[in-house]
Amino acid sequence: MWELVNNSTLDSNSVYKYIMMCEYFAETCVVAKEDDKLVGFVTAFIPPEKPDAVFIWQVGVDSSQRGKGIASRLLNHLIEREYCQDVRFVEATVTPSNNASQSLFRKLARDHQTECTVTEFFKEELFPGDDHEEELNFRVGPIEK
Repeated sequence: MWELVNNSTLDSNSVYKYIMMCEYFAETCVVAKEDDKLVGFVTAFIPPEKPDAVFIWQVGVDSSQRGKGIASRLLNHLIEREYCQDVRFVEATVTPSNNASQSLFRKLARDHQTECTVTEFFKEELFPGDDHEEELNFRVGPIEK
């Protein structure tokens, strides 16, 4: 995961973050492989105060695989898992310039014939330096199963 992220435009996190996510949130992390090579992933968790929501921390797809629907399939696989049986909402933060992620979550809403609500969340001034945009909250749901 870390290598895929570092070879992309995604926000880079430490190797430890990916190991920790897969260890402690294995039921809400999903990977896609092709010929034993990681080509996509979703890291996520169910917030303790929102047991009906899964928060998507990061979605990554190898540049050679983009446009094949891998990210959508990973999200749908995640919400269909038994562990997510009580999940009715998918949440994520997305920057205003990240058109691909915005499209991904709007498509998820369309595919499930539900709403995608976008609200302000983390203001730009919360981030150190001048190189991080604000993060908008995307909330998809309710999702019927």
